[in-house]
Amino acid sequence: MPMRTQTKDRGNMKKILIVEFAGGWVLKHRNDAIKPTKLVENFLKEKFAEKITVEETSFTEVSATFEDGELAETDLIAAVRSYVKERYEIAEDSDVVSFAVRAQEMTSKEQPSDAPTETPKAETEQKAPPKEFLEEHVKKIDAIIGGDEFKALAKEIVAIAPSIVECGNPDIFTYQSYLFSINDGYGLNTYLAHLASLVQLSGIKKINLSDPFEMFTLQLDKDTSETPFKPIFDEFRRGRKDQIKILCIDISEWMNKLESKAFKELLSALEGQLDKFIVVFRIPFVDKEVLEQVRCVLNDLLYVRAISFPPYTHEELQQCAVEELNRFGFKMSKNAWECFHRRLSEERSDGKFYGLNTVKKVVRELLYKKQLSNALKKNKDTVISRKDAQEICSTADHAGLSGYQMLEKMVGGDVIRQRLDEIITQIELAHQDKTLGAPCIHMRFVGNPGTGKTTVARIVGKILKEKGILRIGNFYECAGRDLCGRYIGETAPKTSAICRDAYGSVLFIDEAYSLYRGDGNDRDYGREALDTLIAEMENHRSDLVVIMAGYTEDMDRLMKGNAGLASRMPYVIEFPNFTREQLYTIYCSMVGNRFKYTEDLLPAVKEYFDSLPDALIQAKEFSNGRFVRNLFERTWAKAAMRCQLAKVSTVVLTKDDFLRSIGDSEFKINAVKKKRSIGFIDTI
Repeated sequence: MPMRTQTKDRGNMKKILIVEFAGGWVLKHRNDAIKPTKLVENFLKEKFAEKITVEETSFTEVSATFEDGELAETDLIAAVRSYVKERYEIAEDSDVVSFAVRAQEMTSKEQPSDAPTETPKAETEQKAPPKEFLEEHVKKIDAIIGGDEFKALAKEIVAIAPSIVECGNPDIFTYQSYLFSINDGYGLNTYLAHLASLVQLSGIKKINLSDPFEMFTLQLDKDTSETPFKPIFDEFRRGRKDQIKILCIDISEWMNKLESKAFKELLSALEGQLDKFIVVFRIPFVDKEVLEQVRCVLNDLLYVRAISFPPYTHEELQQCAVEELNRFGFKMSKNAWECFHRRLSEERSDGKFYGLNTVKKVVRELLYKKQLSNALKKNKDTVISRKDAQEICSTADHAGLSGYQMLEKMVGGDVIRQRLDEIITQIELAHQDKTLGAPCIHMRFVGNPGTGKTTVARIVGKILKEKGILRIGNFYECAGRDLCGRYIGETAPKTSAICRDAYGSVLFIDEAYSLYRGDGNDRDYGREALDTLIAEMENHRSDLVVIMAGYTEDMDRLMKGNAGLASRMPYVIEFPNFTREQLYTIYCSMVGNRFKYTEDLLPAVKEYFDSLPDALIQAKEFSNGRFVRNLFERTWAKAAMRCQLAKVSTVVLTKDDFLRSIGDSEFKINAVKKKRSIGFIDTI
């Protein structure tokens, strides 16, 4: 811990103690409840009370004044060094902290008349930390998964910082604003914190790294269309020129109103605050053309740099999971990753996915179940197996079963199996004979809800993987409107990202007809989603299977309105409604796989299904297997309640449980619409 001392023999003069921590070391403690410099400040105030005055505390430095006659500088430094060493267990020869003592600059009134006048440097002048601190931080940024354009920006800051510090004009840098194109859950806060650290460590400008940025979301008032700028203007009044902040403004909802007078007024106001704030605008990930359009509008009044953060690839998501597992001392077996990605696919099925946040959520759920298993088995296994990973998936693993064996287990799938076998044989032949060209392997599944379209689509992926036609064979499911964005420019990259996740696998699009309105509305993003989807289907025709599903009439309308789509989906499989006997068989398989039951249950079930009217089971709205599943779940729910009230530990289904279930209104009349399911096979 070196000490630098600059003193003059002037008796009991005032001196300044400067305690400076290494920037790289401080960064490792930036998540501490109390930062190192704040701890030193508190120590000085408590230990030396009236004898010392703390003047300024920054991220890496504390400065305090004291009277030379009241305190010996060697004792003062020794006390601080001892405190820091004990508090952080720092070695004696460590260079984590250094000390300097110098004479305090006199004011004009204090200065002797015969002393030479000298213009003192401002106490707030920023001093660049050693270069190695900045380089160390850039290495941490380089280790981040993704964010290549931000990494390039970090290297630019390192390159230009010495010149800016030397010329003493930080405005050259801080007057540059940014436009971040990044989705939720892809590390916006992390990148803002890194940007703040780069500015501070490079010596360009002081930033309080314990509170480096403020975030605002601009929302449109649906009734008055007034702008919610007041919180931003309030922040302007709190801004400081000597210690700037990053101001992040989410303008996603304003992407269609950037040319409005109100928004221009905001930009004009921001222009006058660039000595207090570095401004970062945020929008979702959009294509380059739209990103440039937004940047150009912002650039009319501000100098704006666009930085794009593409969604994670399949491999990057797995890398994120590996890092998260390593943090807790666990790892995943090779054959367990399929289940992990299947769970991520399920997370996407509602059209919402939050990148790293979702990965962390899934990993933590997986670790909890693994550690619970370890506790029950009294072991300390740190390798997550396929069986462990299957615990977090809602769909059955069917480990050990081939795709065709899974087809054999289906109820009422004879016609489907025959048609599917023809299609796969044709695809396999074209795949093997290169002279036939790359086969077009996209399909249409048409039929009413609950007839097994989703289940068969999942099996198709498995079979094509077994045949060597698909590399991965996973299953990705979404609804048609999930491909559409909320703002201009968001749809194309969102659709591309969904397709990219499914490369080497099956992308199943339920209710695909919802993408085509047929009303010529240019503001509907379905048309854009279809155009992007068609391009992906063509460009990856041998490495991606897109299966669209929906009602027969609606799917026909979709194909007639999109000739390019119809020609790329040559294979059609029709899924008929189930017969009464098939509905009964499905119910029996669900019961037999999960519960014990009394002898009088199944006869009552068969009598019920035999009595269903033709008008019900032939109706377009009839949910088939989904109807059966809902009825089965209602039956065991009533049985579970009965057993709980009777304090019986084992649930046994009875005829009375079933009769109470069919007494509910939805099982007396045509079934109401329910949430999309995964098919008609019992998957547990």
